[in-house]
Amino acid sequence: MSEKTTTEETTYIQKVWQTVIIVALLVVFILIARVAFNVLLMVLAGALISLYFHGLGDVIQRNTKLNRWFSMFVSIAGTFLLIGSLFWFMGTKIQNQISILNDTLPNTINNVKLKLAETPTGLKVLNHLSGKNSEKLLNTAQHFFSTSFGVLGNLYIIILLGIFFTANPILYKNGMLKLVPKTKKMLFQAVIERIIHDLKGWLKATVISMVLITLLITIGLTIMGIPVALVLGLITGMLKLIPNFGSLVAMVPGILLGLTIGTNTAIITALIYVVSQMIVSSIVTPIIQEKIINLPPALTIVSQVIMGTLSGALGIILAVPLLVIVIILVDELYVKKITT
Repeated sequence: MSEKTTTEETTYIQKVWQTVIIVALLVVFILIARVAFNVLLMVLAGALISLYFHGLGDVIQRNTKLNRWFSMFVSIAGTFLLIGSLFWFMGTKIQNQISILNDTLPNTINNVKLKLAETPTGLKVLNHLSGKNSEKLLNTAQHFFSTSFGVLGNLYIIILLGIFFTANPILYKNGMLKLVPKTKKMLFQAVIERIIHDLKGWLKATVISMVLITLLITIGLTIMGIPVALVLGLITGMLKLIPNFGSLVAMVPGILLGLTIGTNTAIITALIYVVSQMIVSSIVTPIIQEKIINLPPALTIVSQVIMGTLSGALGIILAVPLLVIVIILVDELYVKKITT
């Protein structure tokens, strides 16, 4: 009887240790997956940059009849030259407008607080945003816009990856094909081609929308006499990378600066943002519908929230292309298999 009890105790202890080891390995796996996920996001960002260079190279080759190598050189060098030229010629003006924005915005926020304090509803809003709620909001924002290696480090790695992928895309594509069984190579290649096609469409629509919204906001705010119109236009253009939330965030500084001139100016400024977004959507949406699969708006927002929680700003920016990839994989590997 004692030997049986001893055996049962030994078995129980073994099960406890097995459980502890499994839980420990699971925790380690989750931690590694968290870090690896951020790295995979940077790889995706690098691949998107490479797709942009190749897409622009295709346009140059098609319209100039240049050879492929020279078209790609013009695509990469032209992009960096254009960005450098913009900063060179507009750098001083942008710097001055940013200084004005830094000086003006705090006073504007204080004025808005004073106006809110004049009404009961405004007081409730101020009380809700003060104290612990304010600290929670600040901590959430800091986590929301944090990245694994820092913004500059991530950007450096992403640009390097983009250049390497652009220089020799066949090498990396063939490398992935070697990991796939021979019976699935044709399917894998078809999936990759579809992903590339849809992501090129998303990139095209995104670049067009960023340029258009920057021009429209800058021109509109300049006509209204809003200070730092150029900076506000550039901020709106950059935040266009983030569907849904980016447009809302971009409106805030413009409307606050409009309030420094008058309530009517603030209302017209808000209308400029809304109308500009509608114009851009009416031009870009048909391009998206032609080039990529139709993404449900609710699913897009949910993916952005999840990705923002997991990986900060980089996750929010890449939520849509990642969602496109996931939907294509599900469609090609699961849905079509069931229906056929």
